[in-house]
Amino acid sequence: MSFRELAEDMDAQILESLGDIATIDGRDIAGFLSIPWLQPKLGRINTGIREPHFAIRVHDATGVAIGQIVSIDLPEQDGGGRYDLVGLEPDGTGWVSLILRLKR
Repeated sequence: MSFRELAEDMDAQILESLGDIATIDGRDIAGFLSIPWLQPKLGRINTGIREPHFAIRVHDATGVAIGQIVSIDLPEQDGGGRYDLVGLEPDGTGWVSLILRLKR
């Protein structure tokens, strides 16, 4: 078994235990949601800018495209809700970060 295959098995086990579920184009995909605060300073004003990311495995990213709606199955206080997919960033380790914008 190759290193990549071992890593995929480990990722699958971690996602099964700890992952979040998103629905994209009618398909449930496991991943990890993070919503970091960017909070750049403009003069003396702190802005509350957030950039939600949903990290998924590369093989789950097939058919995922900018412009799709991503629904995260979590309480709203934990970041759940509907998002527009505005970017895809593969990280070279078998994961793709979906860059999201809250749908209002």
